[in-house]
Amino acid sequence: MSLVLDHLVKRYGDVLAVDDVSMEIAHGEFFTLLGPSGCGKTSTLRLIAGFEKLDSGAITLDGADIASKPPHKRPVNTVFQSYALFPHMTVAENVAFGLRYKRVSKTEVARRVGEAMDLVQLGELGARRPGQLSGGQQQRVALARALVLEPPVLLLDEPLGALDARLRIDLQVELKRIQETLEITFVYVTHDQDEALTMSDRVAVMKGGKVEQCDEPRVLYEEPGTAFVANFLGSSNLIPAVVSADGLQVGEFALRADVDGRTGEALAMIRPERVRLEPHGSGGENRVPGMVEAVVYLGFHQDVRVRLASGALVRCDVPNDGTAVEHTSGDPVCVHLPAECLRVLEP
Repeated sequence: MSLVLDHLVKRYGDVLAVDDVSMEIAHGEFFTLLGPSGCGKTSTLRLIAGFEKLDSGAITLDGADIASKPPHKRPVNTVFQSYALFPHMTVAENVAFGLRYKRVSKTEVARRVGEAMDLVQLGELGARRPGQLSGGQQQRVALARALVLEPPVLLLDEPLGALDARLRIDLQVELKRIQETLEITFVYVTHDQDEALTMSDRVAVMKGGKVEQCDEPRVLYEEPGTAFVANFLGSSNLIPAVVSADGLQVGEFALRADVDGRTGEALAMIRPERVRLEPHGSGGENRVPGMVEAVVYLGFHQDVRVRLASGALVRCDVPNDGTAVEHTSGDPVCVHLPAECLRVLEP
């Protein structure tokens, strides 16, 4: 039961919020729309839910058009960042609320509510009121209320955004477990790169209403297609360079890299954890001299910032494993940029 978005367009006055977005989301896939505020990810989700009307394009689920249906008749459910629970109802009553409008017996309601609450690990809290729960527990109730209706597609609009960092990490693991257990399609909206990398089968990175790149998290991280994707999904070094017949030039230094047929000005991209710091004067391929400008201690690793002789600033992620050489500001070093870790992107 695949969900297909076909050339979606949505305008708000003069603003083109969703600009010709097309994608196919497979049944049982955890699919994430990732991007900064205003990139069109939430507007795309609201078009799927039916909360916004398409200007043009089509939305089909298992081959059937759903774009013409009102929200309550679409086979999807939505979980929002705001829990929107009824404070005067118990947890169990909140979870059962959507079943009021289904032809379901009381026995069936009790069974489905119990299963949904067990799934989100709240089975013992059915008699409590939402105000007696923590933020994380309230978000689990909101999730159970959507899951109890057994939708083929669940839409999640930054559901963890209001929670603290430690709790978000725990719930990321729980959400993925629930999705895999139920084998239903999750379409998840977030601006948090860690959430996207942790949970998703595929990620669509959006910018200016368009999809910049769509692929598995590992591919997006290891092989970003644009500088925007490289910068948004993880930290990256984007070093100004020139591609010529002789290869890649960073200032007066020649580097070996797969230039993929490009010529002219470019950006040499490398992740900070792939940069290697070596003693000043070290020789070999893809070595550039530099000087340490700053060392930022981050507990399990250090962020060492080095000014290359070409003028570019490069960050190196040095693990705190007890073996690394300690660097201080002003130290001369040699920066190794392994050829297999360099990607050449359009500037």
